[in-house]
Amino acid sequence: MPTGNRTASITRPHAVTAAAGDPLEEVIALTKRLKLPYLRKALAEVIPTAKAQRWDPAELLRVLLAEEAAGRDATNLRTRRKRAGFPAGKTFEVWDDKASSIPRPTQQALRNLEWVTRRENLCICGPSGTGKSHFCEALGQLAVDAGMTVAWFTIEDLGALVRRHRADDSTAKAIERIIRADLTIVDDIGLLPVSPDAAEGFYRLVDAAYERRSLAVSSNLHPAGFDEIMPKTLATATVDRLLHHAHIVVTEGDSYRLAQATSGKGVTPLA
Repeated sequence: MPTGNRTASITRPHAVTAAAGDPLEEVIALTKRLKLPYLRKALAEVIPTAKAQRWDPAELLRVLLAEEAAGRDATNLRTRRKRAGFPAGKTFEVWDDKASSIPRPTQQALRNLEWVTRRENLCICGPSGTGKSHFCEALGQLAVDAGMTVAWFTIEDLGALVRRHRADDSTAKAIERIIRADLTIVDDIGLLPVSPDAAEGFYRLVDAAYERRSLAVSSNLHPAGFDEIMPKTLATATVDRLLHHAHIVVTEGDSYRLAQATSGKGVTPLA
């Protein structure tokens, strides 16, 4: 029986061993294998700094992993923004909250996005040019910045979706894919009569999202008047589900676009 103190030999599978060649080249190869592109990009700058400032190895690892995390976050943000399909890239940076007819406390309450986390809906209705689409898109951009997923549609986009998937009876599956997004925005309802396919697509979306996901809708008509542009039975069923857990915001006033046009602010002055 062995006696006295003895240092145990611990063998770990896949233990890291010293590289026979250039350690930096080995690190680069490992970042490629482990798919760490942002960490790899940071090596050239971070390692000389770590040597010059005699960083603790844990600090070096922390900085490199932070670079990878930040790079992934930025890529995910760009991907979510692209997939949202926003039409114009409008944000609250170019939004004049004082000029809007939406009360400022209401604007602020909607901008905190708690209604999205509660899976409530938003209906913004009012005359053309009163900032409905801009406000909806800015909310969508804000949601993306907050880490949420967003999908943007016009009501005729939904009609096209129904026609595309009717042949193989996959419309329901297509709608289910849409409502994976935390927030779905349907813009510009009420400008034109709604086609039967679009009315069906809108109903299917509202029904599928009911109490599961948030919808934001902009319209020239109050939802109570949707039976003027789509079949009454379908409109009734759609509005019933849409408004049950909805915040209704009514805009008013003259068109911003017309006001800018008549004041000469809609274009850059000719030289």
